[in-house]
Amino acid sequence: MNLRSSWVAETGQTREDTRLTQLGATTPSNPVGVRSGILPGSYSGQHRVSGFWMEGGAGTMKATVYEGRAVIQAENNQGAYPVTLPESLPLTFADGDASHARIDLVVLRIYDDLYDDSGFTKAAVEIIKGTPSATPVDPPLPDIALPVYRVTVRAGVSAGNGGVNWNNDAEDLRTSVVALGGILPAYGDTGNGAYPGQYRDSGGTLQRWDGSAWVSYPSALGGIAPAGAVTTASYTGQYRDSSSGLLQRWNGTTWVSYQPVPSWVDYTPVWGAENGIAPTIGNGTLAGSYMKIGTVVHVRIYLKIGSTTNLDAQDANANWTFSLPAAPVAAPAWKLDGRVLNAEAFDSSASFFYQGSGLLATTNGGIVRSVRDTLGSSAGIWDRSLPFAWASGDVLSIHGTYEAASPS
Repeated sequence: MNLRSSWVAETGQTREDTRLTQLGATTPSNPVGVRSGILPGSYSGQHRVSGFWMEGGAGTMKATVYEGRAVIQAENNQGAYPVTLPESLPLTFADGDASHARIDLVVLRIYDDLYDDSGFTKAAVEIIKGTPSATPVDPPLPDIALPVYRVTVRAGVSAGNGGVNWNNDAEDLRTSVVALGGILPAYGDTGNGAYPGQYRDSGGTLQRWDGSAWVSYPSALGGIAPAGAVTTASYTGQYRDSSSGLLQRWNGTTWVSYQPVPSWVDYTPVWGAENGIAPTIGNGTLAGSYMKIGTVVHVRIYLKIGSTTNLDAQDANANWTFSLPAAPVAAPAWKLDGRVLNAEAFDSSASFFYQGSGLLATTNGGIVRSVRDTLGSSAGIWDRSLPFAWASGDVLSIHGTYEAASPS
């Protein structure tokens, strides 16, 4: 059979033609078939799906199914059947078996004699009665049916013996369906999407089908997703508010703090010398800390001479150096030329401070060198004999801010 159409031929359009070509309230499930489900909406606007809601009578075997509209998909070559219940419908469940429970299904059922030889052409709300068993299971569904409720009928229940426990033994199986391209209000099991770019509202989060999974979508493209809304980003460069209140950016593999809270990080500087043997701290103290924000580095270095610090073994012109936590920028040349950190030397025996400064260099991954008197009272570079004869208890402090070669 060739292409099927609706409302083209002057005569001969069949019921099947109409079903196969309807493009209204149908969410695709494949190129030809559509998703079976109930159209959303409620009288108050407060509920996602109120169509075909079922309410049981306390202590009875009776329930009422309320009005609604639905679409029921049959085989692809058979099409989808739109149905409407314009007014509420009462149902009565059979009494429970004396020994075992059973499971009944409330379904929206299509009878079409052209396909099922049932002798009927109609739609109905029916109870499909299950088989009592110690481990009851769902009864088989008819060929064209949409289950809307699962009801467990316990052993021995009847209208005169407690009836169905509607609060605990009636399970809502309804699912929703919307027009082509509409945002599906998730209700029940929505299953996989039909095409990349399909959307659903999962109950507070807009989600997009990416071809393999439903992915939470930000409030707006380029917007900052609220805390808890996004686990895996939809694209590199997406932002979210983390549960700890930090702004985070998705770098393609993980979330990283976009604007980290500054904090000091401890490190141990390497104390070196341009001449002679390297200094060793002994029982003195050598410590440092830094704070790095992008390429901005704040650093402080602390040296306190101890009684076993190897001052006597050092060269008379050692010219001390101290390693930096990050290499300084070297290009263009003006960014490094003449760049200094502040320095203070404290002579503990005289209780006197000396002010100085040290040059930045890229040697060995970044050092401060040529530490000398700021005021030019001495041209010599600080080491064991400058700006005074260093001894146990004396302190050197170097600190300041510089530009790093890399933000990482």
